[in-house]
Amino acid sequence: MSWFDFDWVDAFSDRAFGGNGCAVVHGGAALSEETCMAYVRETSLVECTFTGPSDVADIRVRYFLASREIPFAGHPTIATVAAMQSRGLFEGDTLTLETGAGIVTIRLNGDEIEMTQVAPQFGNLVPTDLVAAAINLPEDGIISPPQFVSTGLPFCITVLRDHVALRAARLDIEVLRDVAAKAGVSGSDMAEPFLVTLKGATEAGDTFSRLLMAPPSPPEDPFTGSATGAMAAYLWKYGLMPKDSFIAEQGHDMGRPGQATVTRVGPADAMTGIKVAGFGHVLMRGQVDLPE
Repeated sequence: MSWFDFDWVDAFSDRAFGGNGCAVVHGGAALSEETCMAYVRETSLVECTFTGPSDVADIRVRYFLASREIPFAGHPTIATVAAMQSRGLFEGDTLTLETGAGIVTIRLNGDEIEMTQVAPQFGNLVPTDLVAAAINLPEDGIISPPQFVSTGLPFCITVLRDHVALRAARLDIEVLRDVAAKAGVSGSDMAEPFLVTLKGATEAGDTFSRLLMAPPSPPEDPFTGSATGAMAAYLWKYGLMPKDSFIAEQGHDMGRPGQATVTRVGPADAMTGIKVAGFGHVLMRGQVDLPE
């Protein structure tokens, strides 16, 4: 057993109890998958990160759900950088992270943290009736063909008619496995539709989203930075977002309001990256004794 410093950060929020929480375990990247997943389950958070040295970037970051390691995640990236910044672990206004999805470049604009996600990859279209069944909505609640999109982690981007449909959505785990099969992946927790409406939760927002999650994760994610990048790429590709930069909102109905500024890199038909920016609030810090 060894003691590790950790920071618990509310990401995509500039205040306590907003956005999405993430525990950042400094120096924990060498821990086993089993230990890392057990730690996520212990925290009851959606994801946690574990950092370590890198030969190709300023730092290596590993991302874990309760059920598996994933190559990249958005709100844990914001949380990791906010935690490092609060501890004075780097200097300047740029930082590079080695992740399972490649090198992620970070730029700081004061306290705002901007990550450049990798160029979007557009995957399989999923039948509208199948996605509608997976979220317990009528087909006419979905206004654009659902499609898997990734800017580091794939999500089934699903544009809904309005906030009424968004709030009515409920996940059907059995049908979700069929959605996963359409994407060529195994496990329902790799196929959750990212639900988005083209109206913000507040007057400041341009979109309002939800991510319903399969066990053993919590039932809903307060703010999903990786899915926000994928969602933005989808909206730009299909001409659903006229702005080159917009405000994405999520988590307001959970009492954890989160907000990100999303900016396109390159033209809509040849995007080379997606910038997602937000704040991180360090809520607590301490040490944790974990088995190596």
